[in-house]
Amino acid sequence: MIGTLINSAAIIIGSLLGLLFGKKITGQMRNALSLGVGLCVVVIGLQSALQTGNVCLVIVAIVLGGVAGCLCNIELRLDRMGENLQKKFASQGGKVGEGFVTATLIFCIGAMAVTGSLDSGLRGDHSTLVAKSILDGVTSMVLASTLGWGVMLSAVSVFLYQGSIAMASSLLAPLLSSGRTVTEMSAVGGVLIMGIGFNMLGMKERIPVGNLLPAIFMPLFLILIM
Repeated sequence: MIGTLINSAAIIIGSLLGLLFGKKITGQMRNALSLGVGLCVVVIGLQSALQTGNVCLVIVAIVLGGVAGCLCNIELRLDRMGENLQKKFASQGGKVGEGFVTATLIFCIGAMAVTGSLDSGLRGDHSTLVAKSILDGVTSMVLASTLGWGVMLSAVSVFLYQGSIAMASSLLAPLLSSGRTVTEMSAVGGVLIMGIGFNMLGMKERIPVGNLLPAIFMPLFLILIM
């Protein structure tokens, strides 16, 4: 839960800074911060991906996970859910509600929240969530400068969502067949985190990371089969 607590605190601090100094945050500064954090996210993902003991297993997991994700249209469903919630709050004219929903969707829906929470619960490795905390802190600062204090309330959503995943995975850890399973799950998660980083850097072709989320759990089955 340490990583989740840090993440929630970063959102609160970032929101406060956005409310206090929002007018001084220039577009050039926002762009530089976003690109800089994006580069760091790629490095973090690469570190996790390189821990694999079998790169073929990672490739197969990504392929199978991508097929499953596309069949379920995870990316499209996530996008539609976000659009529907934003339209609902926008129609009600509630800026606080809009800030809360917008920030919650940005901070909770994504591979980094899932993989970071899994690493935190399974291995006690909070590095991914700490990196996400920096990213969310910067993002909350920018959002709060325009959408107000409702952005700060998203810290509660992040705590409940990521905390639940971390606690559930910590209970699952003793049931896993070996430490290798956890390592390979983290390696696959690292590949997805790299995808998030490349998206943040504004690549021409956006990587549909949402459709690849099932890949994280594929090593559970692949190692049993092998």
